[in-house]
Amino acid sequence: MSLDSDSAVPSSSRDWYFPSPPFIHAAKSPKYHRRFPTNPRPSPPLPTDSQPPFGPATPFRAVSSSSSAPPRTFSHDRPRRRVDFPRRREKPPRNDVNQPVSGVPDGLSKKRSEASAAVSGDKVISFSGLGFKLRWKMAFTVAILMTVLSSVVYQNFCLHSQVNELQDYISKLELRLQAYNSLESMELITYSGLEDDDLPNRSLKRLALMVSLVFLSIPVVVFKYIDYVSRSRSPESISEEESLNKQLAYRVDLFLSVHPYSKPLALLVATLLLICLGGLALFGVKDDSLAECLWLSWTYVADSGNHTDSEKIGERLVSVSISFGGMLIFAMMLGLVSDAISEKFDSLRKGRSEVVEQNHTLILGWSDKLGSLLNQIAIANESLGGGIVVVMAERDKEEMELDIGKMEFDFKGTSVICRSGSPLILADLKKVSVSKARAIIVLAEDGNADQSDARALRTVLSLTGVKEGLRGHIVVELSDLDNEVLVKLVGGDLVETVVAHDVIGRLMIQCARQPGLAQIWEDILGFENCEFYIKRWPQLDGMHFEDVLISFPDAIPCGVKVASLGGRIILNPDDSYVLQEGDEVLVIAEDDDTYAPAALPMVWRGSLPKDFVVPKSAERILLCGWRRDMEDMIMVLDAFLAPGSELWMFNDVAEKERKRKLIDGGLEISRLVNISLVDREGNAVIRRHLESLPLQSFDSILILADESVEDSAIQADSRSLATLLLIRDIQAKRLPMVTHVDRGSFSQSSWIGEMQQASDKSVIISEILDPRTKNLLSMSKISDYVLSNELVSMALAMVAEDRQINDVLEELFAEEGNELQIRQGDLYLREGEELSFYEVLLRARQRREVMIGYRLADAERAVINPPAKSERRRWSVKDVFVVIAEKE
Repeated sequence: MSLDSDSAVPSSSRDWYFPSPPFIHAAKSPKYHRRFPTNPRPSPPLPTDSQPPFGPATPFRAVSSSSSAPPRTFSHDRPRRRVDFPRRREKPPRNDVNQPVSGVPDGLSKKRSEASAAVSGDKVISFSGLGFKLRWKMAFTVAILMTVLSSVVYQNFCLHSQVNELQDYISKLELRLQAYNSLESMELITYSGLEDDDLPNRSLKRLALMVSLVFLSIPVVVFKYIDYVSRSRSPESISEEESLNKQLAYRVDLFLSVHPYSKPLALLVATLLLICLGGLALFGVKDDSLAECLWLSWTYVADSGNHTDSEKIGERLVSVSISFGGMLIFAMMLGLVSDAISEKFDSLRKGRSEVVEQNHTLILGWSDKLGSLLNQIAIANESLGGGIVVVMAERDKEEMELDIGKMEFDFKGTSVICRSGSPLILADLKKVSVSKARAIIVLAEDGNADQSDARALRTVLSLTGVKEGLRGHIVVELSDLDNEVLVKLVGGDLVETVVAHDVIGRLMIQCARQPGLAQIWEDILGFENCEFYIKRWPQLDGMHFEDVLISFPDAIPCGVKVASLGGRIILNPDDSYVLQEGDEVLVIAEDDDTYAPAALPMVWRGSLPKDFVVPKSAERILLCGWRRDMEDMIMVLDAFLAPGSELWMFNDVAEKERKRKLIDGGLEISRLVNISLVDREGNAVIRRHLESLPLQSFDSILILADESVEDSAIQADSRSLATLLLIRDIQAKRLPMVTHVDRGSFSQSSWIGEMQQASDKSVIISEILDPRTKNLLSMSKISDYVLSNELVSMALAMVAEDRQINDVLEELFAEEGNELQIRQGDLYLREGEELSFYEVLLRARQRREVMIGYRLADAERAVINPPAKSERRRWSVKDVFVVIAEKE
């Protein structure tokens, strides 16, 4: 034989080891195991008839030595393979048996590999078949045992029935013997025929009993076999393929999860099977018909006490088994019903049920403004006997209801329904009947302005995607004015926007220039007092607007909705304007059903005491804090203030960063005409920093809710209050003491009294976010305040009730057009003059103004839409009047 290694056969894909040579030719195997190493090692030669000292525990088929095998006296190892199950995930490194071993002839190696391959094939077949045989043997054994047990039970019942049959037969024979002489032969034949007919009936009953026992044993055999197969698999096989019981459990779980009515259906099938099998078993042990046995089986399932009249042992065993199954089915049915009721109540508790309402107000989102908004909507619905408000937010329903229940106001018949859901999901929007709502309010989220507006934009997209369409309009609260154009582009004519930050900023500027204007805005925007209404009155067609002004005893007209201009609202029109057909009148009234036109009264048209023009002088204004719309406020102040005015900005933003933000916001400092900017850097809550400012020289001071803390209303208000108290204290120390101050119950020497004296010299406007802070400022009377969140909620509620009012509000807050102003009484009357409100109103028309109310010199609040407008009273030049006039 040649020892050349080039003649080696390519390696096979099996795992091979190299044990001692007698392994292949051994006819018998020892009783113990041994694991051989992979690397070959020399072993002494063995005689031809010797037995292998070691071998695997599993039996192998002996290989015949009659073939031309080389002599066994050689000094190297022969190939031996490690036996394992055919399935395995990871295979160890394999050594090719066909490769020649050093020092072994090539022919010998070739023959040895052929013999090894033959042995390997036989052993694989024997091992793969062994597990299969063992599984089926165990299954057959269990089946045989169940069959034997069933047969024993069946034989017991059969023997019992045979005894009964024999007793019946003996009694029948006795009857036949007694009746032999009296009965005719034909009757005997008939009686015999009836007796013979009972034989196939008994066979059918035995078959029915056998079928019921077999059907009952089938599930036990199947489950036992599945459990056995799952346990008999090797760990390597289980890692590749899940066990049968896990697969079966997964299929059942999938069926119960996917199909909504799977549980009741499974219970129904189990009940029918129990009734049918129980009926067959009863048919096998009773003499009744199959239909009667099925009915008895149903009664045993429905009521476990119905089997008490059973007398025979077979009947009792079957009836008890059916009653036991009926109790299990009843327990399962009770569990299903309990789960269904619990799921329904849980769905109701978590707000998953559908709202079946129409003409309701829908609020999407949750913020600090919700309480004030609900209060205003409830007041607006009071005249209608109440209404429905649906709130949907991404919060738990119970938490929302708990928070709403803590709100300290009367809902006045309005019902608030809470639902959990996302306004970005169409299914959740349909759940709250979005297509049937008369108004939809989208609240801005607390936090980042850009993120809040982006979410509002996505919500508008979702609302416009409702297939059923929308019956009402959408009122969107935005945080940044720059995003208003994009939202209106997406929503189209359905959308009305209220830019909260811009509204509050402009309102603060107006209140800084005219102290007391914040309270007037609260009265006009809120539904508690007087608000705007638009209605058509055909009887006013052809009348001049000057006459329309005195035609409503309980309202004050202030504009016209012109039909010829496409429904455009004109505030403060000319006296010569004649109402045309289709025109509507804009009024300020207490409610929409509390006013109506009346006959024209006789009003004396007097003349103004003097042609007085309010001088416009330069002012010095201080802004404490930083807002993200600071550039907009600066541009509005530049339009309102007189030339030569100064605007001081005091905040903790670095000067370079401050200018960069203003430029990024679109402000060109070089184009400011009337004001000049003065930058001061510092912290508004540190007294040392505030003392560096000439606080006593400012005409107005605006304390802004700083951008760094505006996410927390409490923290922002605390900062504003601290700044307010520090500024008033510094002003009180710097300003001279006044001895004639009479402001409430505070003494002149108290610190609040000193601050009240300082408040007479300059106006401080504080931006307040939390309504609870309002009481503190109103009690101390040291500052005029702006309740920002509440004012925004009022504006949202008003636009939700009538979307046309949004055009009016936009003009009143804009830089051009008309605005609310407070005028001194000496512009319209003389000291001590007796005039009616109508007469003062007509004098204001000479200045192209619409007078809507007044505030007496000794009063704290203004009166909007005063009653008894035709009654005369004595006026003072210190009284002030509230008018709608064009911006100067």
